[in-house]
Amino acid sequence: MRLELKGGKTAPRLLQDLIQYDPRRLPSTGFNILTELPLHDEDEKTAPPQVAWNSCRHSWTLKDAQSSLPRQGQKQDSSTVYIVAAYCTECRSHLELCLDFRGKGAELVPCPKKNWPLHHFIYKPEVSQSHQMVNTATNSGNENAWVDTQRFQCSSPACSAKLTVRFKPPKLTPDWVSLLTDSRLISQRAMKAITGDQERFEGHAIPQPTEVLSNLRQYIYNAMRSETRKIPGNNKKWLLCLGEPCFDLLQYLGFERDGQDWLPPRPQPEAITPIEEPLRINLDDVEKELLVLISKRPVAEKRGGSLQYVPISAMNDLMRALSCMDCMTIRNFLLLDRLTLIFADQQSLQSRNVDLSIDEHPFYAGLGATGDFHDNLITFAYQRQVDFDPTNIPYYLECLQGIAEGRKSETLQTTAAIEASSDKISLKDIRSAYKEIGLEFPAVLLDDDTIIGTFQSRVTDAPRQEAELRRALKVIGQHRSSEKIQQVASNAVSNYEQAIAWLGATEDIDDEFLLSMHCTKVSENPADELIATQAVSIIAHHRNSSALKAWLATGILGETDMDVAHAYNRLEISDRTIDDETILSAFNFHVSEAPSQTNDLRSALTAIAKSKKSKLLQDFLNSGMASSEYPLSEWPVGLENIGNTCYLNSLLQFYFTVKPLRDLVLTFDQHKMEVESESLINKRVGSRKVSRKEVERAQRFVYELQKLFQSMITAANAQVTPEQELARLTLMSSTTEEHIRRQSMLSGHRPSLGEINGRPVFGPLPPLSHAVELDAEMTGTTKSETHHNEETSNDNDADNSSDATLVEAPATEDDDIVMLDQQQQILEDKENLPPTKTVSVRSNTPETQLQPLVETSPSRINEQQQLPDAVRDDAQNKAETALARTAPPPSRPPPFPPRPKPEEQKIATLDEVEIGAQQDVTEVIANVLFQLQCAIKAEFLDESGEQIDQIKKLFFGKQKSYTTNNQGLIRTKEEFISDIKVDVASGPRDIYAALDGAYDVQEVEVGGALEPQYTTISQLPPVLQVHVQRAQFDPEKKASFKSDHHLELKETIYMDRYMDTVDQDLMQRRWECWKWKKDLARLEARRLELTKNNSKMDVSELLASTASYLRQLVEGTAQDEDPIEVSESLLQDIETASSDVKKELQSIESRIKALTTNIHSQFSDLRTIPYRLHSVFIHRGYVSSGHYWIYIYDFAQKMWRKYNDGYVTEVKDTTEIFERDSETRPATPYFLVYIKDELKDQLVDPVCRDIVEAPHESPDAEMIDISDDSQGQPESIELDSFRTDADADQATITIGIAPGWDATRTRNPNW
Repeated sequence: MRLELKGGKTAPRLLQDLIQYDPRRLPSTGFNILTELPLHDEDEKTAPPQVAWNSCRHSWTLKDAQSSLPRQGQKQDSSTVYIVAAYCTECRSHLELCLDFRGKGAELVPCPKKNWPLHHFIYKPEVSQSHQMVNTATNSGNENAWVDTQRFQCSSPACSAKLTVRFKPPKLTPDWVSLLTDSRLISQRAMKAITGDQERFEGHAIPQPTEVLSNLRQYIYNAMRSETRKIPGNNKKWLLCLGEPCFDLLQYLGFERDGQDWLPPRPQPEAITPIEEPLRINLDDVEKELLVLISKRPVAEKRGGSLQYVPISAMNDLMRALSCMDCMTIRNFLLLDRLTLIFADQQSLQSRNVDLSIDEHPFYAGLGATGDFHDNLITFAYQRQVDFDPTNIPYYLECLQGIAEGRKSETLQTTAAIEASSDKISLKDIRSAYKEIGLEFPAVLLDDDTIIGTFQSRVTDAPRQEAELRRALKVIGQHRSSEKIQQVASNAVSNYEQAIAWLGATEDIDDEFLLSMHCTKVSENPADELIATQAVSIIAHHRNSSALKAWLATGILGETDMDVAHAYNRLEISDRTIDDETILSAFNFHVSEAPSQTNDLRSALTAIAKSKKSKLLQDFLNSGMASSEYPLSEWPVGLENIGNTCYLNSLLQFYFTVKPLRDLVLTFDQHKMEVESESLINKRVGSRKVSRKEVERAQRFVYELQKLFQSMITAANAQVTPEQELARLTLMSSTTEEHIRRQSMLSGHRPSLGEINGRPVFGPLPPLSHAVELDAEMTGTTKSETHHNEETSNDNDADNSSDATLVEAPATEDDDIVMLDQQQQILEDKENLPPTKTVSVRSNTPETQLQPLVETSPSRINEQQQLPDAVRDDAQNKAETALARTAPPPSRPPPFPPRPKPEEQKIATLDEVEIGAQQDVTEVIANVLFQLQCAIKAEFLDESGEQIDQIKKLFFGKQKSYTTNNQGLIRTKEEFISDIKVDVASGPRDIYAALDGAYDVQEVEVGGALEPQYTTISQLPPVLQVHVQRAQFDPEKKASFKSDHHLELKETIYMDRYMDTVDQDLMQRRWECWKWKKDLARLEARRLELTKNNSKMDVSELLASTASYLRQLVEGTAQDEDPIEVSESLLQDIETASSDVKKELQSIESRIKALTTNIHSQFSDLRTIPYRLHSVFIHRGYVSSGHYWIYIYDFAQKMWRKYNDGYVTEVKDTTEIFERDSETRPATPYFLVYIKDELKDQLVDPVCRDIVEAPHESPDAEMIDISDDSQGQPESIELDSFRTDADADQATITIGIAPGWDATRTRNPNW
């Protein structure tokens, strides 16, 4: 059964199909490329043809007199009708495209518009007619007197556009063309005239076909201009070229006999266009066809002729009529004439992931799109097909997935993944599911019971494949909308036999090994833990096994000591060489996940501690904390992991060490924003206004952070535990939190699912797909433009698309990118890694900023930015404020909302923390900075109204971009930045090379032209943050992976080379360096061409080996009867080529070495702006999981410390920070913090301890009154000037410490 696709086509797709549409010659399949969508099956070796082999690829040329064209900038209204008439300069066919906005709905807004950037046309077969004969007086006797009419309607509810496409064959039949161009027939006519009156025709030659065509065209041309003079019957030119043998043709054209003479056609005068009289239209068509025939005649025939025929392409007018001119600026793939195929910009073409020089994949046509659509337009086309033809969603999703894979587009991959996660399935998945079960797709004749029976038979034959078979059955159930099939597909275990089979065990297996099978199942798929435990429970009761029942109750089987192998397996650790801190992290993680199994987990940790003879682990088992060689009063405290929050702990440790920030938090009441003040009305953070609700939430966050900081200072233990509320406020933005709250209130209560280990378990929270979106409030930057003083989205908008939250997906067994080892993955599955999409750190200029799609050039695939949430949030805040002001008072008190039970409230908070834990660390950093700014008072506002405060001055700098157009004019734009994004995707590099990638010159497309753009730093922040982007996508395995390339760090970097400057010498150095890099890239590409092939030899060695082999072959067969002969000159040419390539490679290597040296030393003398490395966030794991920790440098003690959740240890060997990790899954830097060297002692203070012992533990301890310490002015520091043009006099900031805190009381006296 073949699917019947009822989707539509975007305007560009329809135009592209018009180029190949030829109703005279349809393919053998009967497929109509204009009115149908292709259905492509990836399993088919060859796709069926969409057009006939002998169909014409049209070159449409404008017929101006018959057209009513849109004027430049014209807007459609209820009276608008566009007509574009054209003819093909190849086959002489005629086309008329009519776009009519009149009729029902004409008062609405036509396309294109903001959310509908293109017309999306739906075919209307009920009002279309194919090959309809046209019987008029002018068409009498013409076999080509038919017209093909196809009608379409724009699918937008707000657009009244009706499209009619009329295709007409040539007016001149093949017989008439032969009559005018066949030299033999022309000669017969001419000779008859000459022999009839030889004296009169003496000296007249037989006319060439070009002359015949030109004379007939001239007669028609004169007639259309009302020159109706009678043509004498004895006119020599008339008799030689046309005469009586052309009677039928002349009559068709409107010529009439008047005795022996001829009267030319007499069309009615037409003062306006488009012309409407049939005779005039017919003559105009024939004239155009005659011009085509003349243009195709040999050049020798046309010598001496004065006719200048310059056809005008109709493609631009067709695109303008269909309002798709703007969206097609990079592709002039449409033929301007038959001999030329032009792409507007080869550089744009190279930047794309689609090869436009080859035939399009049918998936593009399936979506009604074209191969050069931008990703956003592909998504638009997909959504239109899905909305209009929901029955065939599986096929449209397959098209989207196929295009995303072919383009290697992360944007489309993400869109496809989101669609798949919303219970949509692709046709490819459906076919695969039927194949997995052993059925032929689509199996429409099979009922549900037959399919279920086939599935059960397959499970019986292959029980180990049950999980895969159930997934396939579920897909089939979804496709058939069968609840019965989906119920069977659900992974349920209800009896002993099913439990044994599900675990992959046998009935004679012992209890201990059975638990190993349970552990393996859970390791393969953690989501199956409940089902696996249920299976063990069923087996335990069936066997009446006290050992298994004890394990179910306590997590411990028997009383014997756990062996080491089992212990590592219990903690899900596959690498026994990992350090003790990571083992403790794994232990604490499992305890937090399953508190009821603590005893069993302690047994595992005990066994490992004994085998390693680890004092750290043994001390922990004895006292509950890891020992340190330093007193607690001189050592930072650790932060316990409260569940998937190791990067949160790293972040909190980093913030605690930044003294001005710590002091601000501890003395928050002095900086607190008054929510009742008038200044709240004008408060803008991150380029948008903030609401009172956001300010109050932010202040709760700061108070929670204050509590933690105080605990970190005064705690008598080596570890403290962050509060769940702090984690929630840190990890989740206010917008995400509000979204989850609203979703959870859609129903009265969450259904109870019973209890596990005595704790109630409630139904699931709403889906994560929207809840975990990065909010605009977390982006933390503002912009001010040189030429346009307007508010725009901030720098981190680029990071929004790049650092989208990742949620774990099941991995296949052979996916070595996502999963190195099942047990290792579960150990490291503590955090979600940063995002998959790597984007440029460049900020968009006004010209390159994303505009509505109709105004966007799609040449830069995957580089459009999304509309920032900040814009939506601002609009929403305004709307809510307006509603609050205008709404009338209620007539009665509002009802009390249902109050959740305390346990439900606690679990809901934990769930929100779990959702927030999936945010990327950079998102959390942005959220923290945003909330800190919301919570505190502004010092002043800059020219755009942005709040300038202590946080802004500490963490935000400014960068300026320069774009030069073709006229040499330079456009600049300056904006705030909170971090610098660097990339290590292409290979290992040092920190300077990574930073260069953010500030080197690049070419950007502006207005259809490539222009150079570079960025400089106009203001450096005291605390400089660097985000290392590592997430990549493997198009072959269709999986995301983490780039583990080494980034060589330097303890001191000098930022002089990146600063904005008017120093011409420095700018000259920059341009020189950029030129070297361009040359270096070209040389490296050439080296790759000469060295990379399937063999292990370079091209020079291959040629030399070939020459040697041929010589041996010649010598070895010299004595044979039929020797192999190879010319000596060929052998010498090969050897010469080998030598030339070898010399070229040597030259390339020498030049690469010289260029590399020049690049590295170009700025080595610029060392006036030093920054010192302070913090290194480290990640080990996979693209969607792993573990974070942080290294922080103590400038006073000159030591590095490792903060790994609850354990803070000294780094004895710094190679673990600076050298390449040799592990298969290496630990890599993900976020760096550099501190301005001259301020490092004032800004960084890693150890701040003032331990307060509990009174009952130390009854005789001296009580210290800290309330009167540090009376008077607080200690202060001054940072770099942070100026704006509006407030140039405010040059410094002062951040004080708490008046009641003596932060140095217990510090090392050497500080």
